[in-house]
This record gives sequence, C-alpha cells and structure tokens, in this order.
Amino acid sequence: MNKKTNIPAPVGGSSLLVIFSVLCFSVFSMLVLATVKADERLADASFDAVTAYYEADCEAERILGQLRAGVVEDGVTQKDHIYTYQCPVNDTQCLSVEVELDGDSYEIHEWKLQETAEWEPEEYIELLDIEDLAEE
Repeated sequence: MNKKTNIPAPVGGSSLLVIFSVLCFSVFSMLVLATVKADERLADASFDAVTAYYEADCEAERILGQLRAGVVEDGVTQKDHIYTYQCPVNDTQCLSVEVELDGDSYEIHEWKLQETAEWEPEEYIELLDIEDLAEE
C-alpha cells in the first residue's frame, strides 16, 4: 500500500530574506519621499523669500536713483541732506534705507532688513504637567 503524502513547499531562509528586503526597501522609499517633499517645501519658501527681498532691493535702488536725479517721492523723509525710506519685503519685514546726498555724490548710511511685526512673547511655557503624572 503506497500512500502519497503531500509535502508542503519549504519556506526557507532565502524566502524570508527576500520578504524582509522588500519590506525594508518599501520603508526606505517612503522615508525618501517624505524627505524630498520637505526639501521641496523648504526650497519654495527660500525662493519666495529671496525673490521678495530682491524686489524690495530693486525698488530701493530705483528710489535712490530718483533721489540722485532730484525727485523726492512720497514716503521719503528728508532731514538736511539725509534721506530715509523703507521698502516692504513681506508682511513682517522691510528694507530700511538711509542715504546722504551731497551734490553728485552720495553715501549710504543704512541699507538693512528690519522686522516690522511686533514680537509677542509667550506668557508661559509648560515644561511638566504634574496632573498627568499623578494619574499614571
């Protein structure tokens, strides 16, 4: 009497290694995708900030050219031979310029980025919640 027995297919170490490596590659690819998305958001924000700054810088240069030509625009204050004006960069920053004109020559005293939004400190920082520790 010959009995045929079914022998299950062996799931050996090589099969487990293949399964583990596919799982590792899947997790790695998800991490790479998240990093690329974060880098893209950072690059876009950096591009927007640099573009806004140089637009304000071009406007400040244009106003300086007008001042050197003898035209004082609105928003430019004058005290003796010193002219001051500001060019907005974004909602919270502006380019502040102070220049001294003396005939055909000029001297820039200030050309800097300044914060226009008022800083508001937090009232407190919660370091440790004792009530949560007591419940545990």
